[in-house]
Amino acid sequence: LKGRPARSSLDLSFYGYVKLDVSYDDSRFSLGNFARWAETESVLANDSHFNLTANQTRFGVDATGPGSEEFQAGGKMEMDLYGAGTGENKPEPMLRHAYVQLDWPKLKLSLIAGQTWDIISPLNPTTVNYSVAWWQGNIGYRRPQLRLTQRLALADQVELKLDGGIARTITGRKAYFIGASDPDTGADAGTPTFAARAGLSFPIAPKQIATIGISGHHGLEDSHLPGLSGHDSSETWSLNADLRVPLTPTLLLQAEAFVGRNLDSFLGGIGQGVNPTLGREIDAVGGWAALTASPSARWQFNLGASIDDPDDADLAGSTDPNRDARTKNTLFFGNALYSLNAQVQLAFESAWLRTTYKLLAPGEGWRQQFAITYKF
Repeated sequence: LKGRPARSSLDLSFYGYVKLDVSYDDSRFSLGNFARWAETESVLANDSHFNLTANQTRFGVDATGPGSEEFQAGGKMEMDLYGAGTGENKPEPMLRHAYVQLDWPKLKLSLIAGQTWDIISPLNPTTVNYSVAWWQGNIGYRRPQLRLTQRLALADQVELKLDGGIARTITGRKAYFIGASDPDTGADAGTPTFAARAGLSFPIAPKQIATIGISGHHGLEDSHLPGLSGHDSSETWSLNADLRVPLTPTLLLQAEAFVGRNLDSFLGGIGQGVNPTLGREIDAVGGWAALTASPSARWQFNLGASIDDPDDADLAGSTDPNRDARTKNTLFFGNALYSLNAQVQLAFESAWLRTTYKLLAPGEGWRQQFAITYKF
């Protein structure tokens, strides 16, 4: 059989990297390969750990189909190895992005259908740690969605970008109390999560464009009471602000802030969304800020801080270290990245993490991390 190979109709661009992370923690951090929060010192004080992993290794492909001045189409698929493997040396692929993007260039309009980054809180600090300040003040993750983007030129180099869409409400909580196959409370609500963002980009110096944005989301989840005698509804929402300002050609400031409710699936509230003991959603506030200095093509330095602060009144304490609520998570970090050439990069990061608890003693400690990355 003869046919035209895919390369004749699609422009495929492969990319990714192989990354080895080496880390030493002078106290117990969750999860180990990457740091979410510090475990309480009530159990094992100053319990040091050493981790070595290649799970952040990443592979992706961008596809671009035939296009014209009127219409263009493309897609992306990307994964890493942080899936649920059977052992540290047997990781499994985890899907990061998988979507098709349709563009109408003259209208400055685009549609994304598939899984990619959330509309809200679009920025991430540059960290060597795999989790980019998630659970520590940076919210927003990836999920299946339909997103419409409209760009409006307001003046020379001044643009207003409007994003709006729907996404699957994912909670990890079961709607019933019967079996493992019960639906997620987000799916059982019967409605998607709605999200939107407005971002304004404008010049502040020659070749330096600043961006400020506001965003938010709202969704529902539904859980049925034992015996299916009734049901409880809860909501998830957030209001967010983001800022990206190049202070000089080599110095960049980024920051985000949020306030919201039931944010565990958005990696806020230190991973706490609904309190079943009190029967209420957990409110939280937080944010992060980071400076990036790039004095040369080979060197980059990053310095930042973040905080995630759930409302103590929404939290329930326990003397069980596996159940005691986390009341505040604070992170300070600094790192240096050096490129040996265009493909090989070395990185070192030092981070201090402190987590307080409702009843038990706080956890805090230092994480020293080294990484070597080969890009392709």
